[in-house]
Amino acid sequence: MDSKYKLESGYKYYKYLLILPLIVIFLDQLTKILVIYYMQLNQSIPIIPNIFHLTYITNTGTLFGSFKDNNMLFIWLSLIIIGALLYLYDKFDKTEQILFSLVIGAAIGNLIDRITYGHVIDFLDFRIWPVFNIADSVISVCTIVLLIYLLKRDFFSKR
Repeated sequence: MDSKYKLESGYKYYKYLLILPLIVIFLDQLTKILVIYYMQLNQSIPIIPNIFHLTYITNTGTLFGSFKDNNMLFIWLSLIIIGALLYLYDKFDKTEQILFSLVIGAAIGNLIDRITYGHVIDFLDFRIWPVFNIADSVISVCTIVLLIYLLKRDFFSKR
């Protein structure tokens, strides 16, 4: 009975790490496969003209196309970041675990591209921002939410 409790509590503790990355990886890779299958490289399809387009491009860099042609460096950096997040996972609170689980899934999604194609597939084009993908969105949103969460937590813990 005691070992069953440990197993159940262990699953509860790591459930975000098991489920959330798989969801992000699935959505990220599915959208990229659809783009590769239905679009030509550099093709742009207006969804809302001059506001939002689907534009199929590739990116060997990071951060809005900067640091181009450093694919191997970004493969290693991704592996190090994923490893660090996994190593530190049990030190995070529930909110941090959720956010970092999503980031792990997103990092794996882009890592799959880098290893498979030698570049990342980007396609979400808001015309005022560099073209990006689902994984990039998840990483950006989670980073912003994490910063807000940490600032609020630290602010209210000092009162």
